[in-house]
Amino acid sequence: MKIGIVCYPTYGGSGVLATELGIAMADKGHEVHFITYRSPVRLVAYHERIFFHEVEGENYPLFEYPPYDTALASKMVDVAKFKNLDLFHVHYAIPHAAVALLARSILKANGLNIPFITTLHGTDITLVGTNKSFLPVVEYTINESDGVTAVSESLKKDTLSFFNIKREIKVIHNFIDFARFRKTDKDHFKKAIAPNGEKLLIHISNFRKLKRVEDVIKIFQKVSKEVPSKLLLIGDGPDRQRVEEYCREVCGCTDVRFLGRQDAVEELLAVADLFLMPSASESFGLAALEAMACEVPVISSNVGGIPEVNIHGQTGFLSDVGDVADMSKNALLLLKDEALLKEFKQNALLQAKRFSLENILPEYEAYYKEVLALYL
Repeated sequence: MKIGIVCYPTYGGSGVLATELGIAMADKGHEVHFITYRSPVRLVAYHERIFFHEVEGENYPLFEYPPYDTALASKMVDVAKFKNLDLFHVHYAIPHAAVALLARSILKANGLNIPFITTLHGTDITLVGTNKSFLPVVEYTINESDGVTAVSESLKKDTLSFFNIKREIKVIHNFIDFARFRKTDKDHFKKAIAPNGEKLLIHISNFRKLKRVEDVIKIFQKVSKEVPSKLLLIGDGPDRQRVEEYCREVCGCTDVRFLGRQDAVEELLAVADLFLMPSASESFGLAALEAMACEVPVISSNVGGIPEVNIHGQTGFLSDVGDVADMSKNALLLLKDEALLKEFKQNALLQAKRFSLENILPEYEAYYKEVLALYL
Protein backbone atom coordinates (compact mmCIF):
# COMPACT_ATOMS: atom_id res chain seq x y z
CA MET A 1 0.00 0.00 0.00
CA LYS A 2 0.94 3.65 -0.50
CA ILE A 3 -0.17 5.57 2.57
CA GLY A 4 -0.32 9.32 3.15
CA ILE A 5 -0.03 10.23 6.84
CA VAL A 6 -1.11 13.66 8.05
CA CYS A 7 -0.22 14.63 11.61
CA TYR A 8 1.19 17.29 13.88
CA PRO A 9 4.97 16.84 13.84
CA THR A 10 5.41 17.74 17.51
CA TYR A 11 6.05 15.85 20.77
CA GLY A 12 2.36 15.25 21.45
CA GLY A 13 0.93 11.75 21.58
CA SER A 14 -0.84 12.01 18.23
CA GLY A 15 2.35 12.95 16.41
CA VAL A 16 4.33 10.22 18.17
CA LEU A 17 1.79 7.51 17.31
CA ALA A 18 1.47 8.69 13.71
CA THR A 19 5.22 8.67 13.19
CA GLU A 20 5.86 5.34 14.88
CA LEU A 21 2.99 3.79 12.93
CA GLY A 22 4.34 5.13 9.65
CA ILE A 23 7.81 3.77 10.38
CA ALA A 24 6.37 0.37 11.30
CA MET A 25 4.27 0.24 8.12
CA ALA A 26 7.35 1.09 6.06
CA ASP A 27 9.24 -1.72 7.79
CA LYS A 28 6.45 -4.06 6.66
CA GLY A 29 7.08 -3.06 3.04
CA HIS A 30 4.48 -0.32 2.56
CA GLU A 31 5.32 3.10 1.11
CA VAL A 32 4.64 5.92 3.58
CA HIS A 33 4.34 9.64 2.84
CA PHE A 34 4.28 12.09 5.74
CA ILE A 35 2.52 15.35 4.86
CA THR A 36 2.94 18.14 7.40
CA TYR A 37 4.61 21.52 7.97
CA ARG A 38 7.78 20.06 9.52
CA SER A 39 9.48 16.69 9.67
CA PRO A 40 8.03 14.76 12.65
CA VAL A 41 10.29 14.75 15.71
CA ARG A 42 10.45 10.95 15.87
CA LEU A 43 11.36 10.67 12.19
CA VAL A 44 15.10 10.73 12.78
CA ALA A 45 16.59 8.14 10.42
CA TYR A 46 16.57 7.57 6.69
CA HIS A 47 14.22 4.89 5.39
CA GLU A 48 13.97 3.98 1.74
CA ARG A 49 10.18 3.64 1.89
CA ILE A 50 9.46 6.82 3.88
CA PHE A 51 8.97 10.23 2.24
CA PHE A 52 8.37 13.65 3.74
CA HIS A 53 6.37 16.36 1.98
CA GLU A 54 6.56 19.79 3.57
CA VAL A 55 3.46 21.97 3.60
CA GLU A 56 4.54 25.52 2.88
CA GLY A 57 2.09 28.28 3.69
CA GLU A 58 2.68 31.88 2.65
CA ASN A 59 1.14 34.72 4.59
CA TYR A 60 -0.28 37.40 2.30
CA PRO A 61 -1.21 40.86 3.64
CA LEU A 62 -4.86 39.94 3.16
CA PHE A 63 -4.64 37.19 5.80
CA GLU A 64 -4.07 37.73 9.50
CA TYR A 65 -2.82 34.14 9.74
CA PRO A 66 -1.37 31.83 7.04
CA PRO A 67 -4.15 29.63 5.54
CA TYR A 68 -2.56 26.32 6.58
CA ASP A 69 -5.71 24.24 5.98
CA THR A 70 -5.85 25.27 2.32
CA ALA A 71 -2.14 24.70 1.80
CA LEU A 72 -2.37 21.25 3.44
CA ALA A 73 -5.34 20.20 1.28
CA SER A 74 -3.48 21.27 -1.87
CA LYS A 75 -0.37 19.35 -0.81
CA MET A 76 -2.44 16.23 -0.07
CA VAL A 77 -3.98 16.41 -3.54
CA ASP A 78 -0.58 16.92 -5.12
CA VAL A 79 1.04 13.98 -3.32
CA ALA A 80 -1.94 11.70 -3.97
CA LYS A 81 -1.81 12.42 -7.69
CA PHE A 82 1.90 12.14 -8.28
CA LYS A 83 2.72 9.38 -5.82
CA ASN A 84 -0.37 7.29 -6.59
CA LEU A 85 -1.49 7.01 -2.97
CA ASP A 86 -4.00 4.37 -1.94
CA LEU A 87 -5.35 6.12 1.16
CA PHE A 88 -4.80 8.87 3.71
CA HIS A 89 -4.54 8.35 7.44
CA VAL A 90 -5.07 11.62 9.32
CA HIS A 91 -4.30 11.98 13.01
CA TYR A 92 -6.17 14.43 15.24
CA ALA A 93 -9.55 15.50 13.95
CA ILE A 94 -8.88 19.26 13.96
CA PRO A 95 -8.26 20.36 11.26
CA HIS A 96 -7.03 17.22 9.55
CA ALA A 97 -10.35 15.41 9.07
CA ALA A 98 -11.93 18.46 7.45
CA VAL A 99 -8.88 18.97 5.24
CA ALA A 100 -8.91 15.31 4.22
CA LEU A 101 -12.58 15.57 3.30
CA LEU A 102 -11.80 18.54 1.05
CA ALA A 103 -8.84 16.76 -0.53
CA ARG A 104 -10.95 13.65 -1.15
CA SER A 105 -13.60 15.76 -2.91
CA ILE A 106 -11.02 17.48 -5.13
CA LEU A 107 -9.44 14.15 -6.05
CA LYS A 108 -12.85 12.65 -6.83
CA ALA A 109 -13.53 15.54 -9.20
CA ASN A 110 -10.31 14.51 -10.95
CA GLY A 111 -11.38 10.90 -11.27
CA LEU A 112 -9.44 9.57 -8.25
CA ASN A 113 -11.14 7.79 -5.37
CA ILE A 114 -8.84 7.89 -2.35
CA PRO A 115 -10.38 7.17 1.08
CA PHE A 116 -9.23 8.61 4.39
CA ILE A 117 -9.15 7.27 7.91
CA THR A 118 -9.39 9.62 10.89
CA THR A 119 -7.79 8.67 14.19
CA LEU A 120 -9.12 10.46 17.27
CA HIS A 121 -6.53 11.06 19.96
CA GLY A 122 -8.17 12.90 22.84
CA THR A 123 -8.25 16.67 23.16
CA ASP A 124 -9.42 16.93 19.55
CA ILE A 125 -12.64 15.46 20.97
CA THR A 126 -12.82 16.12 24.70
CA LEU A 127 -11.44 19.66 24.81
CA VAL A 128 -11.13 21.42 21.45
CA GLY A 129 -13.70 19.43 19.51
CA THR A 130 -16.55 20.17 21.88
CA ASN A 131 -16.02 23.92 21.53
CA LYS A 132 -19.11 25.21 19.72
CA SER A 133 -16.84 26.96 17.21
CA PHE A 134 -15.61 23.56 15.99
CA LEU A 135 -18.29 21.05 16.99
CA PRO A 136 -20.41 21.01 13.78
CA VAL A 137 -17.34 20.55 11.57
CA VAL A 138 -15.81 17.86 13.79
CA GLU A 139 -19.08 15.93 13.93
CA TYR A 140 -19.64 16.15 10.18
CA THR A 141 -16.09 15.16 9.20
CA ILE A 142 -16.07 12.18 11.56
CA ASN A 143 -19.29 10.94 9.98
CA GLU A 144 -17.91 11.54 6.48
CA SER A 145 -14.61 9.73 7.12
CA ASP A 146 -14.20 6.39 5.37
CA GLY A 147 -12.88 4.92 8.60
CA VAL A 148 -12.57 6.17 12.18
CA THR A 149 -10.42 4.86 14.99
CA ALA A 150 -10.01 5.91 18.63
CA VAL A 151 -7.02 5.15 20.83
CA SER A 152 -9.11 3.91 23.79
CA GLU A 153 -12.56 2.65 24.72
CA SER A 154 -12.89 5.71 26.93
CA LEU A 155 -12.31 8.08 24.03
CA LYS A 156 -14.78 6.19 21.86
CA LYS A 157 -17.39 6.52 24.62
CA ASP A 158 -16.70 10.25 24.95
CA THR A 159 -16.96 10.77 21.20
CA LEU A 160 -20.33 9.02 21.03
CA SER A 161 -21.48 11.07 24.01
CA PHE A 162 -20.38 14.49 22.74
CA PHE A 163 -21.37 14.10 19.08
CA ASN A 164 -24.14 12.60 16.99
CA ILE A 165 -21.99 9.92 15.36
CA LYS A 166 -23.67 7.67 12.81
CA ARG A 167 -20.75 5.47 11.86
CA GLU A 168 -18.71 2.80 13.61
CA ILE A 169 -15.63 3.82 15.58
CA LYS A 170 -13.01 1.12 15.86
CA VAL A 171 -10.81 1.11 18.95
CA ILE A 172 -7.15 0.46 18.16
CA HIS A 173 -5.02 1.18 21.18
CA ASN A 174 -1.74 3.02 21.18
CA PHE A 175 1.28 0.76 21.02
CA ILE A 176 4.83 0.49 22.31
CA ASP A 177 7.98 -0.36 20.39
CA PHE A 178 10.01 -2.65 22.63
CA ALA A 179 13.03 -2.25 20.39
CA ARG A 180 13.27 1.20 21.96
CA PHE A 181 11.36 1.16 25.25
CA ARG A 182 12.81 -1.55 27.46
CA LYS A 183 14.73 -1.92 30.69
CA THR A 184 18.46 -1.50 30.09
CA ASP A 185 21.47 -1.40 32.38
CA LYS A 186 21.96 2.29 33.17
CA ASP A 187 23.14 1.96 36.77
CA HIS A 188 26.04 4.32 36.15
CA PHE A 189 23.52 6.89 34.94
CA LYS A 190 21.32 6.43 38.00
CA LYS A 191 24.29 6.88 40.34
CA ALA A 192 25.00 10.22 38.71
CA ILE A 193 21.43 11.35 39.43
CA ALA A 194 20.95 9.61 42.77
CA PRO A 195 24.47 9.11 44.18
CA ASN A 196 23.28 7.95 47.61
CA GLY A 197 20.82 5.34 46.36
CA GLU A 198 17.78 7.61 46.48
CA LYS A 199 14.58 6.44 44.83
CA LEU A 200 13.93 8.07 41.48
CA LEU A 201 10.48 9.40 40.52
CA ILE A 202 9.75 10.69 37.04
CA HIS A 203 7.08 12.68 35.22
CA ILE A 204 6.86 13.35 31.47
CA SER A 205 4.36 15.73 29.89
CA ASN A 206 3.83 18.89 27.86
CA PHE A 207 3.31 20.93 31.05
CA ARG A 208 -0.25 22.02 30.39
CA LYS A 209 -2.77 22.75 33.12
CA LEU A 210 -4.61 19.46 32.65
CA LYS A 211 -1.39 17.52 33.38
CA ARG A 212 -1.50 18.87 36.96
CA VAL A 213 2.28 19.03 37.31
CA GLU A 214 1.92 20.92 40.60
CA ASP A 215 0.37 17.73 42.00
CA VAL A 216 3.55 15.91 40.98
CA ILE A 217 5.52 18.35 43.15
CA LYS A 218 3.08 17.86 46.04
CA ILE A 219 3.35 14.07 45.81
CA PHE A 220 7.12 14.23 45.72
CA GLN A 221 7.22 16.57 48.70
CA LYS A 222 5.26 14.05 50.80
CA VAL A 223 7.24 11.05 49.55
CA SER A 224 10.67 12.59 50.04
CA LYS A 225 9.93 13.31 53.70
CA GLU A 226 9.80 9.55 54.35
CA VAL A 227 11.95 8.04 51.60
CA PRO A 228 15.11 9.69 50.24
CA SER A 229 14.15 10.50 46.64
CA LYS A 230 14.88 12.51 43.53
CA LEU A 231 12.36 13.79 40.98
CA LEU A 232 12.94 14.22 37.26
CA LEU A 233 10.51 16.43 35.32
CA ILE A 234 10.77 15.96 31.57
CA GLY A 235 9.04 18.10 28.98
CA ASP A 236 8.15 21.68 28.35
CA GLY A 237 5.05 23.77 27.89
CA PRO A 238 3.05 26.80 29.01
CA ASP A 239 3.01 25.83 32.71
CA ARG A 240 6.70 25.07 33.14
CA GLN A 241 7.77 28.44 34.53
CA ARG A 242 4.86 28.52 36.97
CA VAL A 243 5.64 24.97 38.13
CA GLU A 244 9.31 25.83 38.66
CA GLU A 245 8.33 28.83 40.77
CA TYR A 246 5.89 26.70 42.76
CA CYS A 247 8.59 24.07 43.29
CA ARG A 248 10.98 26.65 44.72
CA GLU A 249 8.31 27.90 47.07
CA VAL A 250 7.27 24.55 48.55
CA CYS A 251 10.45 22.46 48.57
CA GLY A 252 13.29 24.55 47.22
CA CYS A 253 13.74 22.23 44.24
CA THR A 254 16.84 20.77 45.91
CA ASP A 255 16.04 17.23 44.76
CA VAL A 256 14.02 18.17 41.68
CA ARG A 257 15.51 18.51 38.21
CA PHE A 258 13.73 20.10 35.26
CA LEU A 259 15.25 18.48 32.17
CA GLY A 260 13.13 20.04 29.44
CA ARG A 261 12.46 18.11 26.26
CA GLN A 262 14.43 14.91 25.90
CA ASP A 263 14.60 12.71 22.82
CA ALA A 264 16.01 9.64 24.61
CA VAL A 265 13.37 9.43 27.35
CA GLU A 266 13.81 5.65 27.43
CA GLU A 267 17.25 6.09 29.02
CA LEU A 268 15.70 8.10 31.85
CA LEU A 269 12.81 5.68 32.28
CA ALA A 270 15.32 2.82 32.51
CA VAL A 271 16.57 4.15 35.86
CA ALA A 272 13.24 5.26 37.36
CA ASP A 273 11.42 3.58 40.25
CA LEU A 274 8.00 5.23 39.84
CA PHE A 275 6.17 7.18 37.15
CA LEU A 276 3.74 9.91 38.23
CA MET A 277 0.72 10.83 36.09
CA PRO A 278 -1.89 12.81 38.08
CA SER A 279 -3.58 14.20 34.93
CA ALA A 280 -7.06 15.67 34.88
CA SER A 281 -7.59 14.15 31.43
CA GLU A 282 -5.84 11.45 29.38
CA SER A 283 -7.35 9.74 26.36
CA PHE A 284 -4.91 6.84 26.73
CA GLY A 285 -1.74 7.55 28.71
CA LEU A 286 1.04 6.77 26.24
CA ALA A 287 3.74 8.14 28.55
CA ALA A 288 2.60 5.73 31.27
CA LEU A 289 2.75 2.82 28.82
CA GLU A 290 6.30 3.78 27.81
CA ALA A 291 7.25 3.79 31.49
CA MET A 292 5.67 0.38 32.07
CA ALA A 293 7.58 -1.07 29.11
CA CYS A 294 10.72 0.01 31.00
CA GLU A 295 9.42 -1.81 34.11
CA VAL A 296 8.31 1.32 35.95
CA PRO A 297 5.06 1.13 37.98
CA VAL A 298 2.62 4.03 37.61
CA ILE A 299 0.94 6.24 40.19
CA SER A 300 -1.88 7.95 38.31
CA SER A 301 -5.34 9.43 38.29
CA ASN A 302 -8.25 7.23 37.22
CA VAL A 303 -9.52 9.29 34.28
CA GLY A 304 -10.04 8.57 30.59
CA GLY A 305 -8.12 5.70 29.12
CA ILE A 306 -5.55 5.41 31.93
CA PRO A 307 -7.37 2.48 33.64
CA GLU A 308 -7.11 0.58 30.35
CA VAL A 309 -3.33 0.81 30.71
CA ASN A 310 -2.53 1.04 34.43
CA ILE A 311 -4.19 -1.78 36.37
CA HIS A 312 -4.97 -0.76 39.95
CA GLY A 313 -3.14 -2.89 42.51
CA GLN A 314 -1.08 -4.70 39.87
CA THR A 315 0.93 -2.34 37.68
CA GLY A 316 0.48 0.70 39.92
CA PHE A 317 -2.35 2.53 41.62
CA LEU A 318 -5.25 4.74 40.52
CA SER A 319 -6.65 7.67 42.51
CA ASP A 320 -9.23 10.38 41.99
CA VAL A 321 -7.98 13.53 40.26
CA GLY A 322 -6.40 15.85 42.81
CA ASP A 323 -6.20 13.25 45.57
CA VAL A 324 -2.55 13.92 46.35
CA ALA A 325 -2.78 12.23 49.74
CA ASP A 326 -3.89 8.91 48.23
CA MET A 327 -1.31 9.08 45.43
CA SER A 328 1.44 9.81 47.98
CA LYS A 329 0.29 6.93 50.19
CA ASN A 330 0.36 4.54 47.24
CA ALA A 331 3.78 5.74 46.14
CA LEU A 332 5.17 5.20 49.64
CA LEU A 333 3.59 1.75 49.84
CA LEU A 334 5.70 0.67 46.86
CA LEU A 335 8.88 2.55 47.67
CA LYS A 336 9.03 1.17 51.22
CA ASP A 337 8.57 -2.46 50.16
CA GLU A 338 11.27 -3.69 47.77
CA ALA A 339 9.57 -7.06 47.19
CA LEU A 340 6.27 -5.39 46.32
CA LEU A 341 8.00 -2.85 44.08
CA LYS A 342 9.76 -5.66 42.21
CA GLU A 343 6.44 -7.49 41.74
CA PHE A 344 4.77 -4.36 40.36
CA LYS A 345 7.69 -3.76 37.99
CA GLN A 346 7.26 -7.26 36.57
CA ASN A 347 3.50 -6.76 36.27
CA ALA A 348 4.02 -3.44 34.49
CA LEU A 349 6.16 -5.10 31.85
CA LEU A 350 3.66 -7.93 31.31
CA GLN A 351 0.80 -5.44 30.89
CA ALA A 352 2.82 -3.29 28.50
CA LYS A 353 3.47 -6.31 26.28
CA ARG A 354 -0.28 -6.44 25.52
CA PHE A 355 0.25 -3.16 23.66
CA SER A 356 3.36 -4.20 21.77
CA LEU A 357 3.85 -3.03 18.20
CA GLU A 358 3.68 -6.65 17.08
CA ASN A 359 0.16 -6.95 18.52
CA ILE A 360 -1.28 -3.60 17.43
CA LEU A 361 0.26 -3.11 13.97
CA PRO A 362 -1.74 -5.97 12.36
CA GLU A 363 -4.94 -4.29 13.55
CA TYR A 364 -4.08 -1.10 11.66
CA GLU A 365 -2.94 -3.00 8.60
CA ALA A 366 -6.18 -5.03 8.54
CA TYR A 367 -8.26 -1.88 8.98
CA TYR A 368 -6.49 -0.18 6.07
CA LYS A 369 -7.38 -3.14 3.86
CA GLU A 370 -10.97 -3.14 5.12
CA VAL A 371 -11.43 0.53 4.22
CA LEU A 372 -9.71 0.11 0.86
CA ALA A 373 -12.04 -2.80 0.03
CA LEU A 374 -14.96 -0.36 0.13
CA TYR A 375 -13.48 1.40 -2.91
CA LEU A 376 -12.73 -1.66 -5.00
